Amino acid sequence: MIFENIFDSDFISKNNLDKFKGKNISKLARNTAEIDDGSIFFCLTSDFQKAKERCDEAYSKGAMLAISNFSGVGLQVEDVRELFAKSCANFYERACDDLTIVGVTGTNGKTTTTHIISEILKRNGKSVGVIGTNGVSYNGRTFECPLTTPDADFLHKTFFDMRNAGVEFVIMEVSAHAIDQKRIAGINFEIGVLTNITQDHLDYFKTMDNYQRTKLSFFTSKHIKRGVVCVDDERARQVLKFSDVPITTYGITNPADCFAIDACYSMSGTSFIANVCDSVMAIKTNLIGDYNVYNALAGLCVCQELGIDDKNLARGLSFVNPVEGRFNVSKIGGKYVVIDFAHSPDGLMNVLKTARKLTDKSVNVVFGCGGNRDRSKRAQMGKIAEEYADYVCLTDDNPRLEKSEDIVADIEEGMTRPHMVETDRKKAIKKMIDFSKPGDILIIAGKGAEKYQEVGTEKRPYNDFDTVYECFKQSSPFHKENKGDYYGGC
Repeated sequence: MIFENIFDSDFISKNNLDKFKGKNISKLARNTAEIDDGSIFFCLTSDFQKAKERCDEAYSKGAMLAISNFSGVGLQVEDVRELFAKSCANFYERACDDLTIVGVTGTNGKTTTTHIISEILKRNGKSVGVIGTNGVSYNGRTFECPLTTPDADFLHKTFFDMRNAGVEFVIMEVSAHAIDQKRIAGINFEIGVLTNITQDHLDYFKTMDNYQRTKLSFFTSKHIKRGVVCVDDERARQVLKFSDVPITTYGITNPADCFAIDACYSMSGTSFIANVCDSVMAIKTNLIGDYNVYNALAGLCVCQELGIDDKNLARGLSFVNPVEGRFNVSKIGGKYVVIDFAHSPDGLMNVLKTARKLTDKSVNVVFGCGGNRDRSKRAQMGKIAEEYADYVCLTDDNPRLEKSEDIVADIEEGMTRPHMVETDRKKAIKKMIDFSKPGDILIIAGKGAEKYQEVGTEKRPYNDFDTVYECFKQSSPFHKENKGDYYGGC
């Protein structure tokens, strides 16, 4: 692509870049390892010395231009991250403008809500792409995604490929990090969804006010044309005070445009009556728990606004199965085993409260907290686990560069009752399955569908589903008393 199709004329003239007009740009890069002749390097670091070293390296490798936030380091600009995002959109022919894009943000529920929306649309004949925690998928193919919301170069290349493959709608997760780091700058979202704002990522945002402010900043005409917001979440509904776009609300306990009544829960699914902007429909879904009623309401709101009629909204939702790693149920020897990604205080509480409604037996939980992340949530999660579960086992969950015993000690600051500690996650799960009795529900929280365990600087192969399956095999499931006792929820 030629230089002037990437940057507008005002930017070119203001920075005396006319000499680059007509030159072909081979690549926009944010990593010096990707530089070749004809590249433009965007230095995204906030460290002056690193920026100087990286820009010098970029020029030595043949970069046509290096751009940073620092004076005397390549070309200085006011906000290199925003410029990078908008330049990537231009480099990939602003393919994002040819797609109807829905962005889902919130502490919990992003992955399931994007899944619900995409599945309803696909059931109604739409070509849909998904971007998020579980990867990139469209046209029956799935690819790994480096981040929940990837950097702008990956993101716009994905939009470009999706458009060329005939995709009409893109449903994507929008993380708070992505909003703060301007990865989504220049994208015109048709609809933005806000599920909730509860504690997470305070290692990065430092305070809940900063985290909330970042989430809410997505709900302006700079980013979206209209919004769908959960009004039962105290922090989320603050968006109604300042947003300059139309907002559709959903909830269960507060007045809302879209709401649910008469919910009934079981280990196989949920039924409820939904009123979606005065359209009343009976819903039966394979999704389990009241938090999935919220996710379903969000999905119904979005799909109605995208033109799906009432009958097909209900029908589409009835065919939506749980996302891998989100309240997936198996049964071993009469014991229910649930694998869930819950890794924040609110997420853990919701899963345990849901389990409590589904059995009159014990609810047990095995979980840990990630290393080198928000330490302040650890004691809270210990307290929540103790309050809502009958028995708790603490284990590893991506300890990274921290010692397992230090993470466990932080969790135990919120606990007063006896509990088990087994830092080997495989052993912890096996012990808790053996400990649980028929009719009990065991929640295995924190990792969901993740295929690795981060220990030190390594990503070691590991998966909770594989561990549970090994336990299932060892339980001799095809003995007469156990035959047919195992089933998966994903």
